[in-house]
Amino acid sequence: MQQHGSAPLAEQRPFACRGVRGATTVSRNDPEEILAATRELLHSILRVNEMEVEDIASIYFTTTVDLNAVYPAVAARQLGMFDTALICGHEMQVPGSLPLCIRVLIHWNTTRTQKEVGHVYLNEAKSLRPDRKSLPPIQPEQVSPVVAAVKMLATML
Repeated sequence: MQQHGSAPLAEQRPFACRGVRGATTVSRNDPEEILAATRELLHSILRVNEMEVEDIASIYFTTTVDLNAVYPAVAARQLGMFDTALICGHEMQVPGSLPLCIRVLIHWNTTRTQKEVGHVYLNEAKSLRPDRKSLPPIQPEQVSPVVAAVKMLATML
């Protein structure tokens, strides 16, 4: 488990389960390529966040439907995650979405805040996380009238 350091108990943050995202792509539906890319992704996420495997509650892997040669969870087992709960599934088939993509959602028990969590996107999957400033604004009809009014007032101030 993560160490709390030498800070007094009152100053220590409680553990929370944080979601850590990541994604990568491969060039073809090949078991070895899928496993190598998934191992690289997992290793990068663990390194960036200084994670201990025993603090990982579970990992959810998804692939686009064009990847089915092997379960990406096998890569986690290859890295020694024998007691971690793992599951695989397919992403929604959204027209124009990134093909040959492996995504991961790690549920991590940590004292870090959400802003301190590092998400990792490799290869062509870097395009999945555009700068938040470039995301389209939510239209008023997509949220409740009260929330829309508050958002509109906030932009005018």
